[in-house]
This record gives sequence, C-alpha cells and structure tokens, in this order.
Amino acid sequence: MQKLYYIGLLLICGYATAISQQFTYQDTLRGSVTPERVWWDLLHYDLAITVNPADSTLKGQNTIRYKVLDDQQRMQIDLQAPMMITKVEQGGKALNFNKEGNAWFVDLTKEQKIQAIDSITVHYEGKPVVSKRPPWSGGLSWKKDENGNDFIVTTCQGLGASLWWPCKDHMYDETDEGMIMRFTVPEHLTAVGNGRLINTHSAELGMKTFVWQVINPINNYGVNLNVGDYVHFDEQYDGEAGALDCDYYVLSYNLKKAKAQFKQVPMLLAAFEHWFGPYPFYDDSFKIVEVPYPGMEHQSSITYGNGYRNGYGFRDVSGTGWGLNFDFILIHESGHEWFANNVTYKDMADMWVHEGFTAYSEGLYLDYHYGKDAASEYVIGTRQNIRNDKPIIGPYGVNKSGSGDMYSKGANLLHTIRTLIDNDETWRNILRGLNKDFYHQTVTTQQIEAYITKHAEKDLKPIFDQYLRHTEIPTLVLTVNNGTLSYQWQNCIDSFDMSVLISINGKKTKLNPTTTMKEMNIDQNVKCEIESNPNYYINYDIK
Repeated sequence: MQKLYYIGLLLICGYATAISQQFTYQDTLRGSVTPERVWWDLLHYDLAITVNPADSTLKGQNTIRYKVLDDQQRMQIDLQAPMMITKVEQGGKALNFNKEGNAWFVDLTKEQKIQAIDSITVHYEGKPVVSKRPPWSGGLSWKKDENGNDFIVTTCQGLGASLWWPCKDHMYDETDEGMIMRFTVPEHLTAVGNGRLINTHSAELGMKTFVWQVINPINNYGVNLNVGDYVHFDEQYDGEAGALDCDYYVLSYNLKKAKAQFKQVPMLLAAFEHWFGPYPFYDDSFKIVEVPYPGMEHQSSITYGNGYRNGYGFRDVSGTGWGLNFDFILIHESGHEWFANNVTYKDMADMWVHEGFTAYSEGLYLDYHYGKDAASEYVIGTRQNIRNDKPIIGPYGVNKSGSGDMYSKGANLLHTIRTLIDNDETWRNILRGLNKDFYHQTVTTQQIEAYITKHAEKDLKPIFDQYLRHTEIPTLVLTVNNGTLSYQWQNCIDSFDMSVLISINGKKTKLNPTTTMKEMNIDQNVKCEIESNPNYYINYDIK
C-alpha cells in the first residue's frame, strides 16, 4: 500500500508538472508513472535481438515478467519510432494493442489477479535512431574499426532504452530479478552485454548468439549492446566482499594499451570500496568494454573510449593538473556503479544524485591515493565549469533533467557539506551508509537529503534548497569597523543558515551567520586580517 500511495503521488505530481511547465502529453507518457504502468511491478526481462549490420536493423522480442499490484487490464510498453511492435502475446495468445506516439498500450484478456506473477512477450523490429553525438544523444552507432570491422554500440541515457528495445521505460521500476540478453550477430564478431557471459551458440546464416545474464536489479538505460572485433582478458580483485571478477573487452589492436591503462582498475576499486562500500554487483562481475565514444556507466559493463590516456581526452576538467593523474572515464564511469546503478533516481529531475556524487567521486579517488589537499584542489578547480544557469533539479514527471551544473556544482555542494561536518569518518560513514541503506533501490532527492541531514546531525535543508533549487551562490559579507566584525549572508534564500570556519589573525574562528546582520567584538588594537576558507562553495565580500 505504501508503494502504491507513493506511486500515486508521483502520478499526480507528474501530470501537474506537465501542465504547469507546458510539456506535451508525450512528455507525460514518457516521464510519469501512468495508470498503465502503476499497477504492475517489473520482475525480469528476457531480451533477444538479432543485429543486422548490412541494413542497420534490429529484430527481436522481449519477454517481460511482472507481478500484479492492482486488478487492471491495460499495460503501457514503450518503444520509440521508427522501431515498431509487430505482435504481443500472453499465454500463446495474440493481444490487441494500440500506439500513442512512443507509448504502446496492450489490452490483456487474461484476468490480472493481485499478487499473481505473469508475463507477456513483445515482438518488434525496425531501423533504430542513429546517435548523432554519442553518448549525449541516444541511439545506435554503426561504425567501422581501423580494420574495417563493424563496430556497433548503443547509448540511451535521457531519451531512454525504448530507443532500441521495448520495455517499461521509467526509472522508478527496475527488474527485481535481473535479465537475460541474447544478442545474435555476425559470427566473426563478439557481442558484449551486461553481467556475465553464460553461453554462446551458432545461429543460422553465419550468425552467432551471445547470452548474457544479470542477476541484480538493473535500470533500463544501464542495459547496453556492444558489437565488435573484441579480444578478452581478465583478472580478479580481492575486494571487501571477496574475489571480484574483472573482465575487459577491447579491440584486438588495442590490447597492449588496454593492459597498461586498465592497471588503474584495482586502484579505483580500492578507493571507491573505501569511501562507498563494497562494489554493488559482485554476482554480475565488473567489466570494461571499448566503444567509439568517450564512455558511459552501463551497469557491470562500463563502456570506455578515452584513447587509453589520462585526463578527459588528455584534458584536466579541473584545470589544476590533478586530473591528469587518472583516466577520467575509468574513474568517473566506475563511480557510477555506486551512484546511478546501485543508488538510482526515481525521476530524471533528480539526475544530480547520479552525476553530483559521481563527479565528487573523482576527488575521492585523489583523496585515497594522493591525499585530502589534492582532492580539495581538484573539486574546487571544477568550479570553473559551473554556469549557474538554472536549478540542478529539473521538473518532475516529464523525463527532464535540470542544469548540467549537476556535475561540478553537485560535487562542490557535497564538498561543502563535508567541510561543514568537519569529521571525515562521519562523512565516510554517510557515503557508505547511502549505498548500504539504499542498496539496489531507486530514490528521490528528498530521501538523500533526509539521510545526510540525519546522520550529519545538522539542519542541511537550507543548504540543499540553496544549491539544488536556486542558482545564486551565497555571499558571506564581512565588515570590520572600530573593533566590531559584522557578518551576514547575502545573495541567498531567506532561510539560508550555514556555519563557516574562517581565520581571523591566524586563529580559526567559527561563525554562524544568517541573512540578518550579526556582530562580534575583536581586538581593535590589532589589524584584523581575515583569511577565507575556499572549501565552502560560497563567495566572500570582505570589507
């Protein structure tokens, strides 16, 4: 009942948001928990796809197993044009369905009894959208490698997995029991999916099928298909939860470079298990797969295309030099295994939960291997990327994210909270606790805020409100006059209330400013020298 109540609220809020923001009906069908979604709980996918490089088409079927939560008979399945559903079956009987844009509504004839487990099979085919700029635009990429072999990959964050396969394409509901992926490709190529390779077998007409299995819950955009002239190597990492299998699939001519560059994998696993807790998908292994675009956080199948060099395309996103000490794509996309794939947002409006924490993980990697000062310099350096153009949190119920500032501004919000807590063991316990207490769950921003606030034992609501829901950066105004130090917050919401630690004449001093002017006495016989603390993401106006 609690789940249905929450989903009902999402539904109401989703429709209300769509109206107030003047989004389209299609935006609402895509981004809200519609009546045709709410009544069934997704349990498992069995996805089978044949990939035809000759004409850039896909053809296949998806068997969707679900649990009935309410006695309804109409089900929403998502598949985006130009892909087409050709048939839907339940119990061997064909079902009627109709299409409204990218939403397909299936009329079930079998009585749907509450708590019953059932399934439907959706047959589909077509020529999917080609990604114009992967991974920032969704679709398939039909490329050739340096040897002229087909190199085919998927990217679908944002627009959704329904670009290339039929599914329940909303983040609130993951497959409780994982999924099977059966990819049939030309026999001279290798198809790589999520989880573990459990079988391969020949198919007709010079094709070969690769069967991959994921045991853990998985979100739709985390599912990926990669086809290429891959070679494989592996290793085991001795992690917190035992031996972790690490598999690497790279193009044949890049094997030597990959073996050298991927030596960073044990380093990143050590850092992230320290800060976040055990890798969340030991059963499904850890995998890096080479692709012809920068990279993406597909669950247990991280894609990599950073040229086997450090930085982000050999560029330091912080401008400090620290970013050239690691391969940005390896570190950032692996950080998403904890924040995105383990702890997952329910609504795309809360995408900062993925990107803010993961951008912050880059600094934590440096913290673990190079020290806290290096991490601080790096995170502070990324402020150069912040535009403060619009709020980090987007509109709910319409599959719309907030500002791209969710990366660097989200990281600096977390760095500010760490500075405010001023106890690194408490901070580490909070990060590990998030991954433990929300293990394999979908969450809201409000849940994340409440958790951090509770365990920090500080009222952080005004801070979250300021940095997530507004664009202004608070200014701490400090004025010295005749032995009196006056101070207050400006350029912020009325309720903003955050203590800061500054240095006055070399002595650390804690101030508790509000938006109302406060005063404190200082020695008027000594020149007052105030040193600001750069670890807070604020502006200073010292007079």
